Amino acid sequence: MTSTPADRRSRAMRQPPLPEADARAIDAFLDAIWAERGLSRQTLDSYRRDLSGLARWRQDRGGGVAGADRAALLDYLAWRTGLGYTARSNARLLSALRAFYAHCLRRGDRDDDPTALLEAPRQGRSLPKALTESQIDALLAVPDSATAAGLRDRAMLELMYACGLRVSELVGLPANGVNLRQGVLRVTGKGGKQRLVPLGEEAQHWLERYLREARPALAGGRPVAGADAPLFLVPGGGAPSRQQFWATVKRHAAAAGIDPARVSPHGLRHSFATHLLNHGADLRALQMLLGHSSLSTTQIYTLVAREQLKRLHARHHPRA
Repeated sequence: MTSTPADRRSRAMRQPPLPEADARAIDAFLDAIWAERGLSRQTLDSYRRDLSGLARWRQDRGGGVAGADRAALLDYLAWRTGLGYTARSNARLLSALRAFYAHCLRRGDRDDDPTALLEAPRQGRSLPKALTESQIDALLAVPDSATAAGLRDRAMLELMYACGLRVSELVGLPANGVNLRQGVLRVTGKGGKQRLVPLGEEAQHWLERYLREARPALAGGRPVAGADAPLFLVPGGGAPSRQQFWATVKRHAAAAGIDPARVSPHGLRHSFATHLLNHGADLRALQMLLGHSSLSTTQIYTLVAREQLKRLHARHHPRA
C-alpha cells in the first residue's frame, strides 16, 4: 500500500526522547527568546517542535542540534521536502533555526551561523479559503441550541464569523472582554495588542443566550467569575482548547453538508473578511477589525474578491 506524505511524516516523528544536551540547549534558547521578545506560547511551542525535529534527525547521524553545519541543515531541509513538508513549513523551520543559532552566537557556544547563507524556500502566494454566505448560514444553523454545548457552539461560531477572530483569540476570550451594553468585544491579539470589535445584532443575541442559559450549566456550579475567567466553557468550567474548537468546526461542517477538509476556524476569519469586502467595506477598516499590523497583510483579501469577480464573469458573460 502506498504511503502518503502525512504517513511518512508521522513515522518520522515517532522518535526516541531528545538527547539531554539538545534538550538543555533548546530549553535555554526558548527561555531567552521568551524573555527578549515576549513570544506567545503557540510560537514557542512551534519553535520547540521544529528544533526537536532537527535534534532527533541529527541524533541518528551522530550529531547534536547546536553543532550542525550548513551542509547538515541543507540535508535536513531536503529530507523534509522528501517527506512532503511544504515550502511554508520549511520557511517556518528556517526562521526558528535562524533565531536559535543567533542565540548560540550571542552565548559564545559557536563562532559562526550555519543559516547565514541559507535562502528561505520560495512560497507561492495562496489565497485564503472562504466559505460562501450560504455555506456560513448552513454551518451556523447546525448546533442544537436546545443543549448547553450546542448553544455554546452556536455562540462561538457566530462570534468568530461576526468578529473575524483568530481561534486563539476566541478560545482565550475572558468573560470581562464582552460589553453587551455597547455591543463590542475587547480582543487581545498578536503581540498583546488590544482592539475593539463590534459584535453585530445576531452574534450579540446568541452570546446573550449563551451567557444566560448555557454558561451556568457548563460551569457545573463552580465559580467562573473574575478577571481571568474564560468566556466560553467546557463542562466543569475550563476553557476549550484550540484543538477542541477545531474538531467542533469540522464536525458541524460535515453535518451541514460542507466538506470538512475545506473548513477550519481560520476559514471563518477569512470568510468574515471576504464577505465584508464583497459588501463594500473599506480596506483600512478591515485592517483594524482583523488586528493586522500592516495593511499589506489585509490586501490579500482584495485578491480574493478579484478572483471571485473573474469566476462570476467567466460563468455568466456570453463572451467570457
